[in-house]
Amino acid sequence: MDHHLLLIRDDVYSIRYVIDLLRNRGYTVATASNFEFTTDPGLADNFDLIVIDHAGPRLNAMEICAELRQRNVEAPVVVLAPRDHVQDRIAIFAAGADDYLLKPVDLDELHIRIEALLARSVRSKKQEISCYEFGGMRVDFHRSELFRNGSSIELSEREARLLRYFAENRGKTISRNALLEHVWGYRRAPLTRTVDVHILRLRELGSCHGCCDEAGGSLRAADADRSLRATFAVPPGAICGSNALLLLF
Repeated sequence: MDHHLLLIRDDVYSIRYVIDLLRNRGYTVATASNFEFTTDPGLADNFDLIVIDHAGPRLNAMEICAELRQRNVEAPVVVLAPRDHVQDRIAIFAAGADDYLLKPVDLDELHIRIEALLARSVRSKKQEISCYEFGGMRVDFHRSELFRNGSSIELSEREARLLRYFAENRGKTISRNALLEHVWGYRRAPLTRTVDVHILRLRELGSCHGCCDEAGGSLRAADADRSLRATFAVPPGAICGSNALLLLF
């Protein structure tokens, strides 16, 4: 399988030996500078793995990792770092990196670690849900549309992603923090009501089209101890613990 890798670097010449190794091992490798990454929000999309050459103030791996996760880029990230301090490693992993190697890089070790991350990434990927039906409604995730009785409602990208996450995790109790991480891309949950706002918006869409009722509505949201309960075709009386969402399809 041809894997596509992105290498974000400060100086392409100082990291040329790594690029040559990866290409010799069969990877398709694209490179980008910190400036290119910063100015192009979609640059890191659609890569199987990302390598960041940490170069201190000129190219800060922690900042790039955090930005990648903020952009909802889920590809594994490997950081190449010039020094081996515990606090540096903690900061890099906390920012969202998956692995860390000390420079100068042992090329065989880098290859083995990349292969392990790629294999793990393939195993963890879920089969993509293209559409989902519930409570007399159907969601088309590719078109970001909600259909009810022959009429369609256009969803925002975030609303579609939120519904997709619900569908992929039906039957599970999901915390607000989990939604902020997986739908919004936050590594640490901020003080925000954005989850509440989006779920209430979905409730309004359902209500406006006759698919929400108090006897077991198809799409219902309620505030409970500064938490939201989003229930899909769930009888009334289901309870929600603090800071958690009860999702049952």
